[in-house]
Amino acid sequence: MKNYIIENIGQLVTCSGFSAKHGKEMSDLGIVENATVVVTGGIIAYAGARCRDLPLDGTKTYERIDAGGNAVLPGFIDSHTHFVFAGYREEEFAWRMNGDSYLSIMQRGGGIYRTVDATRRASAGELKALAQRRLDRMFEMGVTTVEGKSGYGLDRETELKQLRVMQELGTHPVDIVATYLGAHAVPEGYTEKTYIAFMLEEVMPVVRRENLAECCDIFCEKGVFNIENTARFLEAARAMGFRLKLHADEIVTTGGAELAAAQNALSADHLLRASEEGIAALAKSNTVATLLPCTAFSLREEYAQGRKMIDAGCAVAIATDFNPGSCFTHSIPLTIALACIRMHLTPEEAVTALTINAAAALGKAGSIGSIDVGKKGDILILAYPSYRFLPYYAGMNCVKKTIKS
Repeated sequence: MKNYIIENIGQLVTCSGFSAKHGKEMSDLGIVENATVVVTGGIIAYAGARCRDLPLDGTKTYERIDAGGNAVLPGFIDSHTHFVFAGYREEEFAWRMNGDSYLSIMQRGGGIYRTVDATRRASAGELKALAQRRLDRMFEMGVTTVEGKSGYGLDRETELKQLRVMQELGTHPVDIVATYLGAHAVPEGYTEKTYIAFMLEEVMPVVRRENLAECCDIFCEKGVFNIENTARFLEAARAMGFRLKLHADEIVTTGGAELAAAQNALSADHLLRASEEGIAALAKSNTVATLLPCTAFSLREEYAQGRKMIDAGCAVAIATDFNPGSCFTHSIPLTIALACIRMHLTPEEAVTALTINAAAALGKAGSIGSIDVGKKGDILILAYPSYRFLPYYAGMNCVKKTIKS
């Protein structure tokens, strides 16, 4: 790994911290004016005010990078995506615009099942090539770590194929945190209980043995997995050594937010229909509320109550939810704009939600998500002098340079 001195930083946005920021803490970006950052062997060695006596390793050569007086931030972390898939569902977008609901499309054989069919038919090489191109585009928008979910197999072979593709992509500059989401839907021929038994007995032991995923997720929703079966599944997944995540309260209120908090899950995601009790439970827990504004935008649904959650004391993250159906975009600029304009986050809160809180949603706040000494040198240089341009230049990429480690 190279060694860098990033100098002439007009505004260093450190987002300093090693755990999720709750409520009002999300407004503290730890800004340093006229700053310098030193990265040695891929790890941050210094981040602070410009000075003469920098902590440099005399045995190493450093490349100097001129930030041009612009803002420097931690790399963005997209903590909820489904980026390994085959097939597209552009016609379903048109159906939704004509009034068809997400669940009604699933019931007629579309939705997740349509992508499952295409992903089962695709080779590992085809999936890898598609995923590689998507990661390249993410990197251009400043993403240095991404979570990738399986869930488009609903069988043993394809779920493992998706996860193995993510493992093979480990040489890409964007770090991948893999999540097993076999519990994305109930395949034909199974009940909720028999499919959960199949996953626990036939698939998840292989995932653990081959170290294919750190986290386990489940779609807790009406018509998919109910709250009781979700709880049993999560308890079994934890016993197997998985970290827990949960699709919660997206379409109807199920009590998913409360369950995620009770299970001490890393995150509860979506939360468009989270109850008052669910928000209160998240605020008292270490579970990150991961909100996905592009999904609400694409589905023409009401947005999650981001402002209310932060005011209640929740730790909020935002992510793209990139997938081929309900949210075919991994646009970080659009995610930031919608979070601020439609969910009423401040620019400061949006930056926190895409950095240190997103890192916490993946259990990685100790190593990424902020510009702190000892963390990975995942750093962005913007083309503008302030982080406030991120929502202001709405929907446009403000990232000039992405530095990975």
